[in-house]
Amino acid sequence: MKPIDRAASSAQPLPMPLILLTALAVHLPLLLMKLPLKSYDTNFHIFFASHYLHHWFNPWNSKWYAGFSQATYPPLPQQWIAILSHVLGLEMGYMAVQMAAILLLVVGVYRFSLLWVSPRAASFAALASVFLGSESFLVYSAGQLATTSAAPIYLNALPYLFEWVRYGRPRAFLKAAILFTAAAAAHHATLLFGSFFFAVPVLALVVMDARSASSEKSTSMGAVAARTLGIVVVVSAAIALVLLPFWIALVHYPVTQTPIPHASRANYILSPQWGLNYFVIPYGALILAIPFIIWRGSIQPRLRPLLLGFWFAFLVGLGGTTPVAHLLLGRAFEVITMERFSYWATLLALPFVGLLAAELIARFRAPALVSLMVLAAFTCGFGVAWSTYRPADAESFRVDSAAAWLNRDGHDRYRYVTLGFGNKISRLAVLTDASSVDGEWNSGRLLPELTQNGAGALTSSKYFGAGGMKALRAILRHADHYGLKWVLVHDPSYDPLLTFAGWRPVDDLEDRTIVIWSKDGVPPAQPIPSPQKPPHWQGILWGTLPFGSSLLAILIVLIPDGRHDDEDDSSGAVGQPLVAGTVLS
Repeated sequence: MKPIDRAASSAQPLPMPLILLTALAVHLPLLLMKLPLKSYDTNFHIFFASHYLHHWFNPWNSKWYAGFSQATYPPLPQQWIAILSHVLGLEMGYMAVQMAAILLLVVGVYRFSLLWVSPRAASFAALASVFLGSESFLVYSAGQLATTSAAPIYLNALPYLFEWVRYGRPRAFLKAAILFTAAAAAHHATLLFGSFFFAVPVLALVVMDARSASSEKSTSMGAVAARTLGIVVVVSAAIALVLLPFWIALVHYPVTQTPIPHASRANYILSPQWGLNYFVIPYGALILAIPFIIWRGSIQPRLRPLLLGFWFAFLVGLGGTTPVAHLLLGRAFEVITMERFSYWATLLALPFVGLLAAELIARFRAPALVSLMVLAAFTCGFGVAWSTYRPADAESFRVDSAAAWLNRDGHDRYRYVTLGFGNKISRLAVLTDASSVDGEWNSGRLLPELTQNGAGALTSSKYFGAGGMKALRAILRHADHYGLKWVLVHDPSYDPLLTFAGWRPVDDLEDRTIVIWSKDGVPPAQPIPSPQKPPHWQGILWGTLPFGSSLLAILIVLIPDGRHDDEDDSSGAVGQPLVAGTVLS
């Protein structure tokens, strides 16, 4: 059957303002309801932002792990939350940053898709991004603000990468370099892995276009290689400088702790509940499009690089279901989580989805349009509803009273740990001045009791099996060393362990649902010397360069690209690949 993509491409694309308004209509009410607050990581990002709010140029945070460095995590989204919190507050500042990321994703998907498909198909891909299941999953269930912030910036940079390597336009080089740097300041992993899943297919597209172009518009492979090497060198140097404290911390204190189990690395066939959570929910109705993606990507040479990028991201996102993720990632498989790979795979699939939508609507008109709308609504709705059906923060108790207790009568002179609080420990850390030996940023901790036992947060020790309970007993045994005097318990199953270890209840809160245990004779907490503490000059860099890169990116994309007479409108299989270069002008 002959594809009808050219017929579909002859129709007008959907107006970008309409797609952006759709994104606002779908996600703004959910964000105003603060739905992400019940996700896994939202309060973690708000906690980091609260530190930048009060200590912009000092990444050393004494509230977790008896002190840790926030320079172990790229700061850009949290710094924007801190800036906006002066007007909106921390929670609404988070929602504003997330909304901006969603809108940027619409533009980024459209511009990236234009490299592969027609403007009309690209507009459908952009519209599909509004209802993307993986986006809803990461925003409302996982709370991965860094991933959902970096990916849109990265997608917006890729068309400029194409323009620079293909045509050697200096403005494109400048814009690509600045946007790539800002994306890394938001999330280093997105840039690292995106280089393989996204950038390599784009560079392959450059080679294909250069070889198929007419003689007057051809580009030598030497020029392509030189331009590629040039931007790689410049971007690498820029990222090395902007995130210098991060790289210093990573080199001197690499993540060598005992691996912590995570369900995204499970075999989804043997553990179907995790397959539902990490595969069915993120992909939604896009699962139905996978045969089309494989078929069209195989028969159409121009789309083959995109297909390969999607396929590798898809396989890695399956976690332990196949050996691919472990083979490609090595030890990193035990450190990172796999849901971000599924997110990237769905982004790579969107140009195909837009192409499929354009062809179906061109052929079947209203029935196809209605069916696609229903599937899109189902995918987005299922992703949002899943965060309510299986919330990360299922407990309904409040931690305000616990924070108030820690802040009064000199209680904050000692350190504390919670049991049974789940991810409310981030919320508690925002509200209290007291310091804890627990926390939610595993890669930033150095306490040997935690790094040697293969467990995450102490507050959820029992869910990590023997390793979790061993870590908890070790911390309680060394309470005198850390000035650990208070244990706030919301789960009475820990009571026998505390009693056996010599602790006793001294107070209760929230109708006795929170019991405070204490140990006699514990001295006040003292700063724990740590070689990880960044010097002052690193704090200056950390408070200046990452945020500055985002401001520069905002300014640089406003520079008009102008008209390009050498655009190769006929090089693409279905449309005009370089229209993307002027979308934001």
